[in-house]
Amino acid sequence: MARLMFAVFAAAMAFSPIATFAAEDVAPAVAAPPVKQLSAREKREDSLDRLFAELRRGGEDDAPRIETRIWQIWANSDSPTAEALLGQASLAMARKEIDPSLEILDEVISAYPEFAEAWSRRATLFFMKGDYDKALADVDKALEIEPRHFGALAGKGLVLQRQGKYGAAAEAYEAALAVNPNMTAAKEALKALERLEAPL
Repeated sequence: MARLMFAVFAAAMAFSPIATFAAEDVAPAVAAPPVKQLSAREKREDSLDRLFAELRRGGEDDAPRIETRIWQIWANSDSPTAEALLGQASLAMARKEIDPSLEILDEVISAYPEFAEAWSRRATLFFMKGDYDKALADVDKALEIEPRHFGALAGKGLVLQRQGKYGAAAEAYEAALAVNPNMTAAKEALKALERLEAPL
């Protein structure tokens, strides 16, 4: 998966030479405060903040491009090993190889427990296996790390819907749409739930 490149901004301070005055008229030189360098995590969050703002402002035509960039950031990790393993798990998932995918993601989560996307992908696998309690537990962990993960929020709605917990499912879909208002599937699922709850 392509690595999203972050732009790094550096500020340069220019100082003019101090004119010659009488010694008693010259104030002591004060060093400029150092320019704060953003950590990799801070740069990542800054990029996500900007992308989510674009997602809320943009329309449906802009949404796929912005969503793709957000997914790319979520799939990135501080560890190339974690990213490589996530890629392997994704390929296995695409081939419907559920148990091998689970083994890979178990390894990723054990070694890199703050990698939200690994939790989210494993939740998908548990859902595919029909293990809804484990799917919800993993979704909640993914959302603890990445509260704006609209994929995990929509997934939570789907799991709760399968469990017959329609009110809670609707809340999850609404939360997903609050973050990403362009999720067609979540909109349709919410409408379906509203029809279910509407009096006959």
